[in-house]
Amino acid sequence: MTVQVVTDSSSRLEPDVLTRWSIRQVPLHVLVDGSDLCDGVDQIPNDIHERHHVTTSGASPAELAQAYRQALADSDGDGVVAVHLSAALSSTFSTAVAAAREFGSAVRVVNSRSAAMGVGYVAQAAARAAADGAHLDAVEAAARAAISRGYVFIVVDRLDNLRRSGRIGKGASWLGTALSLKPLLHLDVDGRLVLAQRVRTTSKAHAAMVDAIAAAVGERPATVAVHHVDNHDAAAALGAALTDRLPQLQGLTVTDMGAVLAVHVGGGAVGACVSLAD
Repeated sequence: MTVQVVTDSSSRLEPDVLTRWSIRQVPLHVLVDGSDLCDGVDQIPNDIHERHHVTTSGASPAELAQAYRQALADSDGDGVVAVHLSAALSSTFSTAVAAAREFGSAVRVVNSRSAAMGVGYVAQAAARAAADGAHLDAVEAAARAAISRGYVFIVVDRLDNLRRSGRIGKGASWLGTALSLKPLLHLDVDGRLVLAQRVRTTSKAHAAMVDAIAAAVGERPATVAVHHVDNHDAAAALGAALTDRLPQLQGLTVTDMGAVLAVHVGGGAVGACVSLAD
């Protein structure tokens, strides 16, 4: 058989992509009005990011262990590579490491140090290696190599959601209030959400994102996913600007950011995940 790949629902991989590459996906959770909703499985209200008493949680130990167990059986003992949302943003990675101990070295857990399609690109790199017949060590190496080729940028309309969820510290709260700044944020090499640039308006922040992506990509081929929270027009405009600026792009998609991430970044947010070609 072949090495199997597991990820979580933060990856934003479409069902047909999951099927094509035989990637198993474990849902994250949105907790609202006393209900525990599974991301990617249950129907989640479209305005979830506007509600004040909503929280999220990572995949549970039981969910992860079951996914790994099934994947390992499907691999016929060849092994499993699990790619998860940045450990700096979610408890899922640490829970995954604990869950994987049951299986010893047969299950390798990879911290993507990314979010949204940034996770998806790492999972796909692993799945491509597995489909080519690579052994477990090589599939894990392919996933880890893809991490270094990834970049994530985001502009949020307001910082309220990030403050509420603790994804930015109280000391950073001035970022969104001083002179009505619209900060361009990015994930650093450790997968932490940090300030990239202070910008005065949303339009200039989006333009700064295009500049930052162009600088990261240079002349190299790359694939980009533009994500948004209830802001499709701005996301489409960002995608068009990137297409014009980077004619060597091998692919560009525009999709929503997903319920779990939307809770944390709030309405109007627009971001982009970049994967440089190997």
